[in-house]
Amino acid sequence: MINRSRILIADDHTLVAELCKRLLDAEFDVVGVVSDGRALVCAAGELRPDVVVLDIAMPILNGLDAGRQVKEMLPALKLVYLTMNPDADVAAEAFRRGASGYLLKTCAASDIVLAVRDVLRGKSYTSRALQDAIDSLRWQRKDLVNEEERLTDRQREVLQLLAEGKVMKEVGGILNMTPRTVAYHKYRMMEVLGAKSTAELVKYAVRNHMVAA
Repeated sequence: MINRSRILIADDHTLVAELCKRLLDAEFDVVGVVSDGRALVCAAGELRPDVVVLDIAMPILNGLDAGRQVKEMLPALKLVYLTMNPDADVAAEAFRRGASGYLLKTCAASDIVLAVRDVLRGKSYTSRALQDAIDSLRWQRKDLVNEEERLTDRQREVLQLLAEGKVMKEVGGILNMTPRTVAYHKYRMMEVLGAKSTAELVKYAVRNHMVAA
């Protein structure tokens, strides 16, 4: 029996996730489908897939941060982003954080299968509409990397949840910490970023693609 490569899908749009599963099931072993970045990190540790197909904009933990955490846990794993975000800066940042593929959801359905095949062979795959722009930015723009380094992973998780409108008690429940600890992270981030209000923290989160505008 031929061992089929294991695929994990992460997308908060059920229709997109089910379509991807249907497209990939014929050739690969789709081991799971999750709908947020935190669930992705947990599932990847348990299921140990060869490839993750994931979105950028996901609740609780965005795709960029979730993808980076998964790559740190499973360095050989391949990340293929499937997103509506056509921003070449974001695509270049995804590759800097370890992505092997970046496709727009406007691509042909067959492109998803082609992308997974290519990354399993050690190649990269990018939507044609973004290729030239990504090539010029990929190794030049460092501002998003520098911004990432200003906050810890835990602070970024807290910030995304606050930016999504969750109160401190809700954030604490999701991240298994007390509201007091959440408050400490919030005010520490305000100090680091020079933010004077929650609204300014939210603007920072939007600007750095942790949440959608």
